Amino acid sequence: MSPPTTEQWLDIAEHFYTSTNFPNCLGSIDGKHIRCKNPQNSGSYFFNYKKYYSIILMAVVDSNLSFVCIDVGAFGRESDSNVFKQCPFGKKLYANQLNIPEPKCLPNTDDSPQPYVFVADEAFALHKNLLRPYPGRGLTNTRRIFNYRLSRARRTVECAFGVLSNKWRVLHTPLLVEPDFADDIIKACCILHNFVRKRDGYNFEDMDTSYLVDGLSNRGPGVRSQGIEVRDSYAEYFMGPGSVPFQYNKI
Repeated sequence: MSPPTTEQWLDIAEHFYTSTNFPNCLGSIDGKHIRCKNPQNSGSYFFNYKKYYSIILMAVVDSNLSFVCIDVGAFGRESDSNVFKQCPFGKKLYANQLNIPEPKCLPNTDDSPQPYVFVADEAFALHKNLLRPYPGRGLTNTRRIFNYRLSRARRTVECAFGVLSNKWRVLHTPLLVEPDFADDIIKACCILHNFVRKRDGYNFEDMDTSYLVDGLSNRGPGVRSQGIEVRDSYAEYFMGPGSVPFQYNKI
């Protein structure tokens, strides 16, 4: 998995818009707990909030359910937000070192260029290049629709985890090997997954299948002002030039 170039990011964004109606989207981010045995003398480092031992697979996924970038090996007790901030991809994102394209006007608009973004769930911190849903209750229709549109793009990573686990059944049971070897097994499965996705091509049926995938409900740290402005701009866009007929039936 070589780091994408600016041209490759643009290609990913184009396919994301075609399949999910979310413009300027470079990928969906989430973490998955992979069951493992408790290593000797490791204490509770691998024991997660779901009450089993695990290694975290942090992934960025494109619209074809292929892995753009992965980080494997974080302790199961860590939260998605902390793992993401400490992994190489997260550090490069916050340091603006990912060759992300320059902001671009959203489709059907000709003013106010918006940055390219990744989408994630509530466990991640808001950033100008990383959007998460609006939290809380009593949301306005604008915010509900934004959350729905974001979830349509974000589900690609959940589907990718489901396809990965169902294709490589070793991930359905605890990995009874030492952590370093377990990391290699997970990486190999992800590489083979990408090979199969590239060989077989995109299959929309994968997106309509319900998979039992892990998700975190904990909240991330405080949002950033730039991220708030970008999220609000996307929310207004989805109520105007970027609206789709079916979105109003989902709120």
